[in-house]
Amino acid sequence: MTQPDTRTLEVPGASLVYDVREPSGRSTFPTLILAASPMTADAFGTLASYFTDRTVVTYDPSGTGRGVRTDTTVGSTPRLHADDLAHLIDTLGTGPVDLFATSGGAVNALELVSRNPERVRTLVAHEPPLAKILPDRDMLLKACTDIHDTYLRIGMGPGMTKFITLVGWKGELSDAYFGAPAPDPAAFGLPIEDDGSRDDPLLAQNLLSCTGYDPDFQALAAASTRIVPAAGRESADEMAARGASALAARLGLNTVSFPGGHGGFMGDEYGMPGDPEGFAAVLKEVLQPARV
Repeated sequence: MTQPDTRTLEVPGASLVYDVREPSGRSTFPTLILAASPMTADAFGTLASYFTDRTVVTYDPSGTGRGVRTDTTVGSTPRLHADDLAHLIDTLGTGPVDLFATSGGAVNALELVSRNPERVRTLVAHEPPLAKILPDRDMLLKACTDIHDTYLRIGMGPGMTKFITLVGWKGELSDAYFGAPAPDPAAFGLPIEDDGSRDDPLLAQNLLSCTGYDPDFQALAAASTRIVPAAGRESADEMAARGASALAARLGLNTVSFPGGHGGFMGDEYGMPGDPEGFAAVLKEVLQPARV
């Protein structure tokens, strides 16, 4: 695989930066896009290295990392991110792609496939935090609103500790979650002092629109895209993994199990490493039917 070739794409309201890794020789596989949100392309460096037999594309979503928003009057939504993905696929010009999308990226990818299925051959939707389709949706959305409001009121540390607590909660959300004392940011290695910024890509821009997304299941069921819901083996009963299971149930599909937890695909990019080699092996197997 060649070194990443970094390129820029102007889309409505933003300037996207993406990286293209070409295979060493001729490939018979579709282009593979690795996407997250609000996580940036940096998260996929290790995973991409296991796919030397095909073109691999990563990018920074609008409003994150190198993805500079030129129009800040429009909020970040799955529809906006899906439009950006569509522009990226069209710019690549390689035909329908395989798309591994994780977390908020999986939510955005579902919106893309519901409107533009012809652009995606296979979508692996890994742990989409689809709070709105879960049985405890009201409590989950209330918790997300509280996280957002906490961030706006007193800053990153308190907001992020609540977010970490929520996404790690096992099973349906209960009154015990809301009755517990507010977590201490210092216990999570997060700042106690408020730096005054209120532009965090997760807590300010994407949290509410992502978790509040309601998929168009009729369009997804009719799509030509092969949709593969996926979840980490260590994420059982957490909100994002439950989102994958609920997605599978609504579409009459099975959930594919991947190594690790929510970040099981990562090497040492952020925090504790997952199992990128094992993750890549499963992903290759899942994508095999898409070979051309």
